[in-house]
Amino acid sequence: MIRRPALIPFITAGDPDLAATLAFMEAMAPHADVIELGVPFSDPLADGPTIQQASARALASGTTVDGIFATVRAFKAQHDTPVVLMLYYNMAYRRGVEAFVRDAASAGVDGILVVDLPLEEAGPLRDACGRHGVNTVFLAAPNTPPSRLRAIDRASTGYVYLVSKFGTTGACAELPPALASIIARVTGACASPVAVGFGISTPEQASRVIGLGADGVVVGSALVDLVSARGADATDDIASFLAACRRRIGGGDTP
Repeated sequence: MIRRPALIPFITAGDPDLAATLAFMEAMAPHADVIELGVPFSDPLADGPTIQQASARALASGTTVDGIFATVRAFKAQHDTPVVLMLYYNMAYRRGVEAFVRDAASAGVDGILVVDLPLEEAGPLRDACGRHGVNTVFLAAPNTPPSRLRAIDRASTGYVYLVSKFGTTGACAELPPALASIIARVTGACASPVAVGFGISTPEQASRVIGLGADGVVVGSALVDLVSARGADATDDIASFLAACRRRIGGGDTP
């Protein structure tokens, strides 16, 4: 699903509204290998203040799952950049897992990452994704043991998302000191591509993560911060930031 080195930007769908989300995705497309689109939720327990506040703004603007599907459909009508939905399980469970995956596939969604769904409970989601041709992405933590890494790898048809640090999402001034050994351990255990996220907040950090052996890097809170500061006018800032990331990590056509 991803090529190496992969640049994977994340934004929260509907922040500040879905029209802006579509514009942001279009600005990302020339630089991104995959776009992760966060589905806003009232209790985003894996997220720090930046994305918590983005979810609150998105919900306040009236963002719905159907609206997000319509936004993805509009984007995919013009672009072939893969889109992965990052969500909490409540959003799929309430709709019905089969219906959620079916509707996501119909909209053009390429992959689903459910932040709070344990691997042992993911059978219905994996089965539905298999039936509808949607990739699965599962999380690995810095301390995930080898046997579980292998199980996560087998369950992930898109890529394995390696959380770079303990705790919640949020930009960090420095990368974790042990990140090199963590990446080596996880990539050594996984046949699937490994993308590293949580705390990657500058082009230099993105380049460093790729240099440490990751197949991809996820940049989220730094982009959400731009949206928080600039609102719907953040499009050019997002494009400039991602162009700088692409230049640093290589592998793309950005001059």
